[in-house]
Amino acid sequence: MNYHLLVYGVYLPVTVLLTVWVARTLFTNGRTFLVDIFHGNEQLADSVNKLLLMGFYLINIGYATLTLRSTDEISSYQASVETLSIKIGTIILILGAMHFFNLYVFYKLRHRAQEYARAYQFVVDKKA
Repeated sequence: MNYHLLVYGVYLPVTVLLTVWVARTLFTNGRTFLVDIFHGNEQLADSVNKLLLMGFYLINIGYATLTLRSTDEISSYQASVETLSIKIGTIILILGAMHFFNLYVFYKLRHRAQEYARAYQFVVDKKA
């Protein structure tokens, strides 16, 4: 039996499903932050959210396909499970890192938008 095909047959669907699940979660829950960052401009927030989603898919699925190849000898079910655990574990760590990176970017953008709004309000209050 060719255990490489077994590993590939499990690795790709699991990786794609994990990526889609994380991306959809970020897309759905990140919208609120983007609307706030863009001061209620929902159309702009939705556009940026879709662009972020596409970039997330491209990076993660691209990396998953790059790491598909396995040069290790896989001669048993045990070796298949071990290879899969390394590959899928790596993808999960990368998805987690991308998630925290996105949160950090949202935080920085929101913080900058709030500072801008406070400065603008100060100028408006001073003129009044």
